[in-house]
Amino acid sequence: MMVSFFDQFASPSFLGIPLIAVAIALPWVLFPTPSSRWTNSRLITVQTWLTNRFTSQLMMPLNVGGHKWALLLASLMVFLITINMLGLLPYTFTPTTQLSLNMGFAVPLWLATVIIGMRNQPTVALGHLLPEGTPVPLIPVLIIMETISLFIRPLALGVRLTANLTAGHLLIQLIATAVFVLMPMMPVVAILTATVLFLLTLLEVAVAMIQAYVFVLLLSLYLQENI
Repeated sequence: MMVSFFDQFASPSFLGIPLIAVAIALPWVLFPTPSSRWTNSRLITVQTWLTNRFTSQLMMPLNVGGHKWALLLASLMVFLITINMLGLLPYTFTPTTQLSLNMGFAVPLWLATVIIGMRNQPTVALGHLLPEGTPVPLIPVLIIMETISLFIRPLALGVRLTANLTAGHLLIQLIATAVFVLMPMMPVVAILTATVLFLLTLLEVAVAMIQAYVFVLLLSLYLQENI
């Protein structure tokens, strides 16, 4: 039973071919394409409004130099939100429950922010490793600690997204299994458990959107430190 709970996180395959590529490419197919008409449809209007709101919130703490990243960060956030939401549907696979995929997003983008800081303002970038006014005996220790915390950032990004989505999916499956087991024996308890399951599903919808927003927001904050 415990093995079957974690089977949902295994990458599906068909004829020996992993289908994770299909799961990653599918969200882009679902987005409506702009039409040549003078007025857009309601769906495109809502999508544009939400994207503009998210982008303005992300770019607010950044200066003008960081606005070049607006398209990349907004696209990443929409992509993560769509994948996380599709993963809540029955009989679907959530690619963002794989730590390797999340690290593939986190490490290159974090490394790009560090390289930008070292290229544009190396003194300020290295100055983050040693706070001003540090006593001389503590300088080596603080440099080591700040360096470790710097390299932990991409790991924290990937693990946070993976852990939150994995925990939510496991909890939903555990409670859903309890509902099916309790239904023939204790219908009243099963109905109450199903109510909890419904509320948990609503919570997971919020978590799917919030975690994608937090992932991109932290990247934007890392970018702000280096521009």
